[in-house]
Amino acid sequence: MDKEVGARIRGVIGKLSRRLNASSTGQGVTPSQASALGLITWRGQLGLTELAEIEGLNPTMVSRIVGRLDELGLVERVQNPQDLRAATVEITDAGRATNERIREERGSVVAERLDRLPGEQRAAIIAALPALEALAEELRAPR
Repeated sequence: MDKEVGARIRGVIGKLSRRLNASSTGQGVTPSQASALGLITWRGQLGLTELAEIEGLNPTMVSRIVGRLDELGLVERVQNPQDLRAATVEITDAGRATNERIREERGSVVAERLDRLPGEQRAAIIAALPALEALAEELRAPR
């Protein structure tokens, strides 16, 4: 695969990600907060360090994001009894409901836009989903 194709794929994925993240702002959370909320919902209880690594953010930023999500009642911090400096976060019922609304909103945005595309392009995107999912898994693995 040549580097130009890789760059084009990366560019498209980046644009899609930014535009989809912007579609979550109607739920009263920022794109970064929505991303963290989705990850905590999907993965379950996470440590702040692990959340920072997965999100690719510095620990101070993650602490602010989690702090705001906690204030909104969407996540709950759980102290580690063996190490009071360490905490994990878990989703609340309100957080799960907010995450579901964000997922539905984002899904609706994509579905509406897909419907605007010509049938052959729509079919090509749908057919590419297994390959894109495999690429996402590959990108999770260390180089």
